[in-house]
Amino acid sequence: MIERLNKLARVEAEAEFLKCCGSVKWAEEMASARPFEDFQELLVKADSTWWGLDEIDWLEAFSHHPKIGERKAALAQDAQARAWSSEEQSGTRKSSEELLTEMAELNHSYERKFGYIYIVCASGKTTEEMLENLRERLRNDPQTEIRIAAEEQRKITQLRLKKLLESLETE
Repeated sequence: MIERLNKLARVEAEAEFLKCCGSVKWAEEMASARPFEDFQELLVKADSTWWGLDEIDWLEAFSHHPKIGERKAALAQDAQARAWSSEEQSGTRKSSEELLTEMAELNHSYERKFGYIYIVCASGKTTEEMLENLRERLRNDPQTEIRIAAEEQRKITQLRLKKLLESLETE
């Protein structure tokens, strides 16, 4: 599994890592950190690299996600990353128009307050759970919220690294 990732050309590895996290700097550092011994080492390196980045890199990563309940990210996403986002947000598919409208309104309030999209590791969460989380997070100050958002991105990245290795295995 990890062997295929280790053997990719640097530019290919960076492109694969960008599917997991939209920070170019993170993807470059991850590609440079290869080879990885195993999946656990990959996850540890992903975390340490993520937390070593600047806020501007976090914001870049956030911008590569569609808003919860929407289909399109602010910045272009690779087809596989789009599919992963759609799968992760599957909890919103069967939501009422009323809930989706409220989500859109609160997303807008969040973006106005913090200057970036509301990001949450949506896997396994219902629209109602995400709305509750969003309402709570709107009460945060900017310094607290950026760290929470960064932690949510970290969780998403971890899930996507697993998906990436699975996809490389089936190629």
